[in-house]
Amino acid sequence: MIPKILLTILLLTAGAAAQQNLPPGSRNKPERLEWFRDLGFGLFIHWSVDSQTGVVISHSLAGADEAYTSRFFHDLPKTFHPRKFYPQDWASLARLAGIRYVVFTTKHHSGFTMWDTRTNDFGIMHTPFPRDLTREILEAFRAQGIHAGIYFSPDDFWWLWKNRIDVQRNIPAVQPRNNPGLMKLDLDQMRELMTGYGRIDFVFLDGDPYQLRDLAWELQPDTVVTRGAIQTPELYVPGVPLEGAWETCFTMGTAWQYQPQNENYKSGGQVIDLLVETRAKGGNLLLNIGPKPDGELPIEQEERLREVALWMQVNQECIYGVRPWAITNEQNIWFTRAKNENTVYAIVKQQPRWVRGQWRDFVLKSVRATEKTRLSVLGQNGRVLEYRPEVDPRPTFRQEADGLHLRAMFTHRLQDNSRWPNPIVLKITNVEAAFTPPKVETTGARYDAATRTAELRGTLLDMGKTDSLEVGFEYRNIVGLDASDRSIPWQMGPSTTRSAPGPFALSLPNLNPEAIYEYRAWVKHPLLTIAGAEKRMESGVRPRP
Repeated sequence: MIPKILLTILLLTAGAAAQQNLPPGSRNKPERLEWFRDLGFGLFIHWSVDSQTGVVISHSLAGADEAYTSRFFHDLPKTFHPRKFYPQDWASLARLAGIRYVVFTTKHHSGFTMWDTRTNDFGIMHTPFPRDLTREILEAFRAQGIHAGIYFSPDDFWWLWKNRIDVQRNIPAVQPRNNPGLMKLDLDQMRELMTGYGRIDFVFLDGDPYQLRDLAWELQPDTVVTRGAIQTPELYVPGVPLEGAWETCFTMGTAWQYQPQNENYKSGGQVIDLLVETRAKGGNLLLNIGPKPDGELPIEQEERLREVALWMQVNQECIYGVRPWAITNEQNIWFTRAKNENTVYAIVKQQPRWVRGQWRDFVLKSVRATEKTRLSVLGQNGRVLEYRPEVDPRPTFRQEADGLHLRAMFTHRLQDNSRWPNPIVLKITNVEAAFTPPKVETTGARYDAATRTAELRGTLLDMGKTDSLEVGFEYRNIVGLDASDRSIPWQMGPSTTRSAPGPFALSLPNLNPEAIYEYRAWVKHPLLTIAGAEKRMESGVRPRP
């Protein structure tokens, strides 16, 4: 049987495909959003009763049989006893790592409440460890000068189970707006959190924010609602800078919650690279940890935070209070710009490795010096190379027709073996933009059911003062992913070369008629590759929720 093809193209804000359905009427204050953007780096904490078994947080209940579900709700609380819980250790490590705000999972989808609530008996106060963990965590982080935020799930699997509704997400039947009892429970719980736990700077609503965000703003008008009011891509960094405030959240490994097996952690350097790329594109990074069931952090997570801590001790100036530069990067050099100054930070990835005591030369095409320009290396005084008094390590620069030429030495002895592998940051003051990047737009697609081929369409809007550019498309199948999850990589699609602006179209064959594809156009300049806005294409007979 030839399937009937339904093709839906949704234009999404650039790089934020998961957030196309943001409700209107945000009451986030503009000045608070700008303050949020200045912070730049937050800590996410996923922790709940099911951390005891190392299972994916809450989601194992979706589709589970009655025996498993009953054991989850009845038995797990009886053994949850985090006897090594000492949030002051988490908070002091977070401060060392340069974390400026924290978001704690007060209630995930399972419905298990991590605070002293009057609304249900499925929570921390009905365990062998009857302490208000939310209060203790928020107070510990505030004591370190870290701003407090809460994660809250409007979905509640415990409530669904109590009311004999199959546990699942993202369909109308389980939404709070269609279940008055669940809506009342959520509102009561949100009211407890927003009135009994001091100043809540951030609220992350992982689900339908209907009524809940308005209650949060009503009770605390200065709170910033992130997910539910701004773009919050999950497990990916958008291809281009997004407008205004946005936040991406990432795991250190593959799991949000503690997972003792089948885990593969990112290196500390990869975490730093994520922070750099996110800030270069104007977003905040919300980096996740998942404490063990006894309350300690896994050593792998602690080690990575300490590696980040050293890098931030040296280079935090390029992360806080910055905005995107004229372009995000020139190959392996990424840029941020001081918000209210003509200061650019060139964040140099060590590819190849920059040996301590070695000179490196760079030519920047996007930066032009002025009479007042000065050059320095963050963390270095520019006068001393240890044990080498005959060496003058002062960085130099000169403006030439082909770009800004920089010469700098890495002198900082950050590790005994002098093989510090992470980015070195050049600070360049009083500069001007010297580059016009190319621009590309993703315009649409047309699907041919008979051949299972899509014609993808884009427009090259600006050549960026270059004679020839490569343009093309990339795509990915997002079936089975959470609403904001984009953990799978892009696949490279067809490409072609253009010598003038204008529309272009390329064919993508052999598509799965049951898939849901995201795709975007891209343009490759000698300095960088820029992606256009993402769109979504649905092929095949698939009922919409």
